[in-house]
Amino acid sequence: MIVERWLSRVVAVRPEEVRALLWSFAYFFCLLASYYILRPLRDEMGVAGGVRNLQWLFTATFLTMLAAVPCYGALVARLPRRRFIPLVYHFFVANLAIFWLLLTLGVERQLVARVFFVWISVFNLFAVSVFWSFMADIYASEQAKRLYGFIAAGGSAGALAGPAITIGLAQAIGVVNLVVVAAVLLEVAVLCATRLEPRKEAPVGEAKIGGGALDGLMMILRSPYIAGIALWVGVLSIAATFLYFEQAAIVAAASDDPAVRTRIFATVDLAVGLLTLLVQFFATGKLIQRFGVGPALALLPFVFALGFAVLAAAPVLMVVIAFQALQRTANFAISNPAREVLFTVVARDEKYKAKNVIDIVAVRGADAAGGWLVTGLRALGMEARAIALGAIALAVAGIALSAALGRAQGRRAAAAPRL
Repeated sequence: MIVERWLSRVVAVRPEEVRALLWSFAYFFCLLASYYILRPLRDEMGVAGGVRNLQWLFTATFLTMLAAVPCYGALVARLPRRRFIPLVYHFFVANLAIFWLLLTLGVERQLVARVFFVWISVFNLFAVSVFWSFMADIYASEQAKRLYGFIAAGGSAGALAGPAITIGLAQAIGVVNLVVVAAVLLEVAVLCATRLEPRKEAPVGEAKIGGGALDGLMMILRSPYIAGIALWVGVLSIAATFLYFEQAAIVAAASDDPAVRTRIFATVDLAVGLLTLLVQFFATGKLIQRFGVGPALALLPFVFALGFAVLAAAPVLMVVIAFQALQRTANFAISNPAREVLFTVVARDEKYKAKNVIDIVAVRGADAAGGWLVTGLRALGMEARAIALGAIALAVAGIALSAALGRAQGRRAAAAPRL
C-alpha cells in the first residue's frame, strides 16, 4: 500500500499494474547498469584504437549486426518468448566471461580492445531492443503513454548506477574485474524478465511467434509506418555518429592519458543519468500524454539542430560535453520512450522482428554510414563546421518525420487501441 501511494504521486499507475511496473523498472535498471559499467571501457578502447580508425569499428559493428539479426529472427520464430529472452541474455553473459579471461591474461590487448568495442555496441542494441519488444508485448498503447516514462527511469537509474560503480570500484577491484560485476547484473535482469511472464494458464509467453529469419526486413519494406520509424532512427543515428566523432576528436586532443579520458566519458554518463532520471520520474509520462507522441519525438532532432549550431561556433571540450549530455538526456528521457510507444500499435511479430531490425541494422548501418561520411568530409578538407551543417539538415528532416509518425500512431491507436 505504501509503495502504491508513493507510485501514484509520480506515475498514473493502477493497482493491478503495480507488480509488472516494478519488475519492469528493476529489469531495465539492471540491464543498463550492466551496460554503463562497460561503456567507459568501450569509449576508452575506441580512442586507444585510434580516432581515425573509428569508421572501421562502426563498419565492423554493422557487419556483425547483419550476421546476428537473422540468427535472432530464427530464434524468435522457433522458441516461445519465455525461453528466447533469457537465452539471449545468457549468451551475452557467456561472452563477458570470455572477454574477462582474455583481458585478465593480457592476450593481444589492442585486438581484444577493438573486438570488445564492436561487441559492446552489438550487446547494447540487442539487449535494449529485446527489452522494449517485451514491453510493447505486455503493455497496450494507452498504458505505454502513462507508464513508459517510469519504466525508462529504471534504465536511467541504472545508467546512473553504472558509472558510479565504475568510478567507485575501478581502482579497488581493477578495471577488468568490472566485467564480472556487469555480468552479475545482467543475470539479475534475466530474473526480472521471468517475473514479468503471465502466470495464467496458456500464457502469451508460451506461444511461438513463427515465421522466418528474415521476416523483419520484409515487414519494414511492406509497411510505410514501420519504414518511417526506421528512417527516423537512421537519420538521428547518423546525427549522433557525427557528434560521437567530434567528441572523440576533441577529447583525444584534450588529453592523451587513458585514465583522464575514461573519467571524462564516465562523468558525461553520470550527468546524463542524473538529468534523465529526474525528467523521467516527474515529467515524461505527463509530457507525452499532454503533447502527444509527435512533439516528444521531435525534441531530440530539435536539440541536435541547436547543439550543432553552437558546436560549429565553438568546437571545444566543454561545449561537446554539454551537447552530448543534453542530447542523450532528451533522447533517453523523452524521445526514446515516445519512440517505443510507436511499437505498441503494430502486430506482435512486428514488435520482435521488425523492431529488432530497426534497432540493430538501421542504427548500426546509420552509424557506419555516418562514420564514413565524416571520414569523407575530413578527406576533402572539411572539418567541424561542415559536419555540423550536415547534421543540422538531418535534424530538420527528423523533426518533419516526428510529426508524421505522431499522427500515424494516433490513427492506429484510435483504430485498434488494444493491439
